[in-house]
Parts: sequence; C-alpha cells; structure tokens
Amino acid sequence: MGFTIKKPQGVPGSSVPAILIGLFVAFGGVLFGYDTGTIGGIIGMKYWKDNFSTGYINSKGELDVDQSQTSEIVSILSAGTFFGALAASPMGDIVGRRLGLICSTGVFTIGVILQTAATAIPLFVAGRFFAGFGVGLISALIPLYQSETSPKWIRGTIVGCYQLAITIGLFIAAVVNNATKDRNDTGSYRIPVAVQFLWAIILVVGLAILPETPRYLIKRGNPEAAARSLSRLRRLDIDHPALVEELAEIEANHNYEISLGKSSYVDCFKGTLGKRLATGCLLQALQQLTGVNFIFYYGTKFFQFSGFDNPFVITVITNVVNVISTFPGLYMVEAWGRRRLLMFGAIGMSVCQFIVAIDGTVKPQDGGSAGKAVIAFVCIYIFFFACSWGPVAWVVTGEIFPLKVRAKSLSMTTATNWLLNWAIAYSTPYLTDPGPGNANLGAKVFFIWGSFCVVCAIFVYTLIYETKGLSLEQVDELYAKVGHAWDSKHFVPTVHFTEVAAAGTNARSQSLAEIEANNQRKKSVVHTDGMGHAEKETMVV
Repeated sequence: MGFTIKKPQGVPGSSVPAILIGLFVAFGGVLFGYDTGTIGGIIGMKYWKDNFSTGYINSKGELDVDQSQTSEIVSILSAGTFFGALAASPMGDIVGRRLGLICSTGVFTIGVILQTAATAIPLFVAGRFFAGFGVGLISALIPLYQSETSPKWIRGTIVGCYQLAITIGLFIAAVVNNATKDRNDTGSYRIPVAVQFLWAIILVVGLAILPETPRYLIKRGNPEAAARSLSRLRRLDIDHPALVEELAEIEANHNYEISLGKSSYVDCFKGTLGKRLATGCLLQALQQLTGVNFIFYYGTKFFQFSGFDNPFVITVITNVVNVISTFPGLYMVEAWGRRRLLMFGAIGMSVCQFIVAIDGTVKPQDGGSAGKAVIAFVCIYIFFFACSWGPVAWVVTGEIFPLKVRAKSLSMTTATNWLLNWAIAYSTPYLTDPGPGNANLGAKVFFIWGSFCVVCAIFVYTLIYETKGLSLEQVDELYAKVGHAWDSKHFVPTVHFTEVAAAGTNARSQSLAEIEANNQRKKSVVHTDGMGHAEKETMVV
C-alpha cells in the first residue's frame, strides 16, 4: 500500500478531525525542541558567560563556566525529563491523556519562570530541572495521545509530525539565540527563555477543547464517553455501524488483554510484552547514540573551538536542514514502512559520521575546504537522521504496545531516551574539550557516533517489526503470530477480537493462533441435503 494523503476508499466518515487534532497535539514538540535548542546558544553568549561565570577562564582568556558546570547546566534538563517520562504513566492512566498534557505544561511553565528570573547558576539549574520534568511528561504523553486517536492509514505520518515540531522548536531557538546573542543585558538570555511562555499558552488553550482518547475511556470503563469521542474524531453518528464496529473491536481487544492477566510494571517485562519493551527502549537509546544531540546541544561551542567563523549561523543552517529533512520522512514512513526507512537512515548516518570523523581528525581546526566538508557532511547526516530515526522512533514506540500497558511501556521507552540524552549531555564536554582529565577527542567523537549507527542497522534487521497499515489492535496479533522481525513484512491480519470475545475462549490457556483456529473450526457447518448426503460449508473470516 503506497502512501497517500487521501483516505482509502470504503472508509466511512471523515478523518480530518482526527488528523487536525493529532497535528495540533504535535505542537507540544515545539516545547521539547525549543527548550532543548536554547541552551546551546545561551552558554555561548558573552553576556551570559560574564555574569554566570564563577571565575573560570577558558582557553581564549574569557570568563566562562567550566566543564563540570557546563555538564550540570546542559544535562540537568535531561535528568528532569527522565523522571518526568517515568511519571507520565501514572499521570496518563489516572487523570487521562488530555488532562495529563495540560498538567505537564503547567510544570514546564514553572521551570521557565525560574530560568527567566535566574541571575546565577543555582536558580537557572533548578529552572531547567522543572522545565525538563514537564518536557519529559509531555514527550511521553503526546505520542500516546496521537497513536490512540489517529486513523491507522496515516498514523505514522501524524506521530511523525511530533518530531517535525521538535525540529521546528530547535530551529526557532537557533534563530532567537542568533537575534539576541549580541545584547549586552539580561535580555540576551531572558528573551529566548521567556518565549516559551507563548508555546505553553497555545498548547493549553488548544488542549482545553480537545477530546480525550476513546481507548483511554474504554480502559477506564466508560464506553459511552468513548463512543462520543470516537464520533467526534471520525465525524460519524454514535450509532453508525462503522463506528460501533471500531469501538467494539477496541473494547474486545482490551478485554482480551485484560483476560491474560494484570498489567503491573513487572508484566511489561514478560513474554512478547518484554520483547516489545526491549525493542522500544533500545530504539530510543540508539536514537540518542546516533549523536544528533551533540550537534544541537554543543554544536555552537564545537564550531567555535573548531575554528569556524559565525558558529551561530552554522547552527541556524543545521536546524534549517533538520526541519526541511523531516518532511520526506513523513512521506516515507508510510510509503516505505518503518523497517526500510530506519535501515536507510542508519546506513546513511554511519557513512556521514565516519567521513566527518576522518576529515576533522586529519585537518583539525581548518576553516577552509576541509572545514566546509565537515559542515556539509554534518548537514547530510542530519538529513538522514531527520527523515528516519528522528520521527520513526516515536512512531514505532507509540504503536507497538497493547492498551493495558501502553502508558507504562511508553513512559519507560521515553525515559530511556532521556536517560541516554542526559548521559551524552553530561559526558560530552569531558569527551571533546581540551583540559586536564578530559579526553580531548574533538572531531574524533564522530567515530563513536558512527559506530553506534552501525549497531542501529543490525538492531533494525533483528528487532523492528513492520507495522505500517495495521491498527493498534492488529499490531498485537502481529507480535502474537510472527516470531522474527524479518518475517513481519509478509504478515496479513486475520483475527477479529470481537469474534474472540464472542467465542468465550479462555485466553490464558491458548495462544491467539490457537484461538483463531478453534473459531474457524466452529464456523465449519455440516449441512445435509434432501438425498441424505453431507455437505460441509466453511465460512472464512
């Protein structure tokens, strides 16, 4: 099935409301991206360094913050997001996906207030932690909300728009930083920080009028509210046969999952749920280990110390490439599928990373042709990331988990992303910068990122299942029936959970394939004609 912006024939109702809602919720990615992107420019601003320095003098003879302070300031956001992502599960399951996002934005706003008011490192760090906690909550709840409301034929594109919003946030941060970097007052850093109030207001106002997800309402035992929510998303009457059928399938799938047992955190690590959790956590970890946030966290300082003129302008250019390159990914995620696109990205990134590492090592601090080649291949690397691992990591983790553990599993996969994000943000100054006790790798750090991109390709082949075109309920059937990821592209769904429920089969004692076979046997009816001959008629689902 090729990608199309048109709804498939024979699908009743309208998908426009669900698509528009999913795209609006993706706006939360602007908070994520902007908050991530501002710090790289702020720590490179002269006024900020002069006023937040505790006396450290860098290699250029300027007041600055030392490596440990830089690590703390940059990485504390990721520490906050790690705990926020873990807290997203109880928040999303108790207060709901929509109200959970509103509360998350409130926590984020507290962090912005503290950063704006800060005139020294301690309060600034505290603000970044609270902002990070809010971003962590948001980063887990948005893909959850999008996956549970989007039509299956365009779900990958809608969830992928979350990554697009992140790139837009990064780009806006680079532009604002570039505009205020030369100010010789507190506005140089307070304006970039305070702009985030606008993003929070827009998100909260919109969320106030959006519906809760029908799958969450089914999980909470409120089918009437779920029907109203699905009616709004599909623009169908509550009693329309197609809506009734879709809602019944959601409810039957949830009841089937519940019949298998409870849904504690421990259960997330068992059986196929454990396999899916490992896939999601490794996917998010490897997304960070591709090294992309090295560019967006430390790119400005890296380009400064590598001898490039106008490092702020280079940062703006890399962010423009990041935004533009995400658009083809939104097409390819449905046209090519998840596996093929992730493999394409992993191979492309690894080649670019090794070229940058070799070029930067052979001719360090070269602003000439070698330096231009470094910038060019960094941009090409960003293209491969932005069209593949950037959006698709969120798409896959948003759709591979069953409803009963979806919030818990998504919170853990997102927390894994932020844990690696923190580790990279904290360790990078010690890896790349000169000075006593530091590795002083400089451009050699790209050898590390390139090696992990090779690991990414192996991981995709062995563990990523193809889920393009499947409903969230059909993804459960995929994992129940297909043992190896490389066989998943041939999978065709055949199970209807409403029929499983109608058969009254004990799900604990049989596999899904056995249940389906039993249902097929029950549908084989023996008829006797008028001459006494037996005729077997088989009705196929």
